[in-house]
Amino acid sequence: MITLNRLLFLGLGALFSAYHLFLGLSSLSIPRTPVPAVVAMALYAVATVISLWPTSPTKMPLWLAAFDLAVCVVIPILVTSELNPAKDNGYATWYVAAVGTLMTIAAVRRQQFVAWVGVGFLAVQTVVWAGPGALAGLGVIGSVVWVGVAVVISGSLAKAGRDALQFARAEREATEWQAAQEAHVMERQLRLRQTYRVAAPMLAEIVRRGGDLTEAERRECRYLEGAIRDEIRGRRLLNDDVRREVMDARRRGVVVSLLDEGGIDDLDQTGLETVLRRLADAIRGTTTDKLIVRTVPRSSKTAVTVVGLRMSDDGAANALGAESEDDEVDLWLEIPRPVAVASS
Repeated sequence: MITLNRLLFLGLGALFSAYHLFLGLSSLSIPRTPVPAVVAMALYAVATVISLWPTSPTKMPLWLAAFDLAVCVVIPILVTSELNPAKDNGYATWYVAAVGTLMTIAAVRRQQFVAWVGVGFLAVQTVVWAGPGALAGLGVIGSVVWVGVAVVISGSLAKAGRDALQFARAEREATEWQAAQEAHVMERQLRLRQTYRVAAPMLAEIVRRGGDLTEAERRECRYLEGAIRDEIRGRRLLNDDVRREVMDARRRGVVVSLLDEGGIDDLDQTGLETVLRRLADAIRGTTTDKLIVRTVPRSSKTAVTVVGLRMSDDGAANALGAESEDDEVDLWLEIPRPVAVASS
């Protein structure tokens, strides 16, 4: 549609311009000498061809607008220099409509100031040459009206274009928001299903036995509670291998904390599986007292850090999983971000 409108505009402009030149050629017998009129027609033809060039940008370049304005100043002077203002010159005043057409093209191509200056000079030159009464008789008022209509229409089209862009942007933002909401819902449903899969058997057993559990079964409940907490805070740090290794570590007495703060959200599935495979290997067989697994911000070359702490003798702090100043770093591992993702 945009291409059709542009071609239609170019075609109409070319037809109007050719018609003015035809009128000028048909009236060459009226001026005292036809040379100035021929020069004016040549200048007008060059300015029109450049202004209507199909590959030119929508907004007219400033140099071209200045050239068109200069042509619109020179043409009336050349043509009227060989005409008698006291006589009816007929189609020999073709330049009036020609200037209006050229300035209308400039107005449509977003050079409204130049267009107003051009028709303004035409009006002043006409008054000086033939008096105020010639404004209506020669069609100067019509040329001014053309420019005014072109300014209004081009402004309306520009506003419609801006509104269309804003609407498209708003639609895109609404689509992105809807996709994000659907992703959140799917994430919640996935976490709920995983939590149910982990907790349902033990909950059913607790109900069946009326809460009368052995000490070993109570410890297993605490391990399951930690697994449920991992589903909430661990997010993308979890797959089946990591879940199994974390549960085995807890059963060995290791306090495990998984914290996914979004640092690996940019990893694709292949890169994520690579990181999680190394994480499962790091957890497997560890005998540290406390294990902290945390994602690293995306700006870093490291995807995940694994820190193992050897606890102090503060029993209260150990029970709460808190860190003491006397805790010693027993394990430090940085799992690098996959090279393919980091380079992108």
